Amino acid sequence: MPDQFLQDLLSTPGTSGFEQNIQKVVREFASSFADEVTTDVHGNVIACVNPGGSRRILLDAHCDQIGMIVRHVDDKGFIRVSAVGGWDMQILLGQKVQVHTESRSIPGVIARKPIHLLSDGERKSVPKIHELWVDIGSASKEETLQVVRIGDSVTPTPSLTSLRNGLLSGVAMDDRTGVWVVMNALKQVAAGSPDLAVYAVSAVQEEIGLRGAQTSAYNVNPDVAIAVDVTHATDCPGIDQNEFGDIKIGGGPVVVRGSNANPRVFDLLMTTAAEQSMDVQISALARAASNDGAAIQVSRGGCAAGLVTIPNRYMHSPVEVVSESDLEQCAKLISEFCLAVKTDTSFIP
Repeated sequence: MPDQFLQDLLSTPGTSGFEQNIQKVVREFASSFADEVTTDVHGNVIACVNPGGSRRILLDAHCDQIGMIVRHVDDKGFIRVSAVGGWDMQILLGQKVQVHTESRSIPGVIARKPIHLLSDGERKSVPKIHELWVDIGSASKEETLQVVRIGDSVTPTPSLTSLRNGLLSGVAMDDRTGVWVVMNALKQVAAGSPDLAVYAVSAVQEEIGLRGAQTSAYNVNPDVAIAVDVTHATDCPGIDQNEFGDIKIGGGPVVVRGSNANPRVFDLLMTTAAEQSMDVQISALARAASNDGAAIQVSRGGCAAGLVTIPNRYMHSPVEVVSESDLEQCAKLISEFCLAVKTDTSFIP
């Protein structure tokens, strides 16, 4: 059974953007061990251990999730939405959702016409998001607008299910599990007297352009950073490992090589894993990452960036699957890496 912090991260309703409810959970957890916990104007929560250190390490994971935003309420009271982040419409259709209003979260469902009433053409095509609607049970436009405002966010109803062999399934594993990793890594670092100042950030708005990472990395100005996000597990049907590599759920952290990973950071991560007798997997990336690592690497005058990722099945769906053991090993690898970095460690390639 996952610990309370992970349960809270995965069961607390998010808002697909600033994630105030999630960030409250993060602040409460980090306050028990960090020397400083702050929230910036963008909404990033940044916890720090040993803030007086002469050099700085940044650990980053994003707390936001894909969702929707209310664009219109039609005359019958149904809510029309736009996507926030990359949705597969076939997965979104039929999901239970929550509309996050000023006072509370209102349950609803994503719907379209029943299959019996679809034309032959409609049955063969993937619906567009403007053809779907959110039904909260209202009888009129006026009733819906009494509780919902244009611009309110909509997300799938939180869920967390334990599967066999220590696997977990639910909403927003991308990247609340990464937040769990960086905050637990920082907690382990706090017990180990690091030479450097170590910061862990729960960053906002990754799904719409790595925005929280841009501002938090600028403010922290790290010498070295590790971005933690999920990556595609390729051990399920239909994925060509010749194209996407061999990444297994439960196989351990995935350490990334390529243009977005400083080679000395990669080498130290691998050396640390060997010294700790940890199983790790390697992934190759031929371009800038599609996660916060891309923004952090080029912040200010540049940063020695590394990427440690969590194998995830069914990414960007409400049934994402991860392994608890992978999360625990990710946190341990990163904390040991932070403790291995000394004030004179060079990351010049």
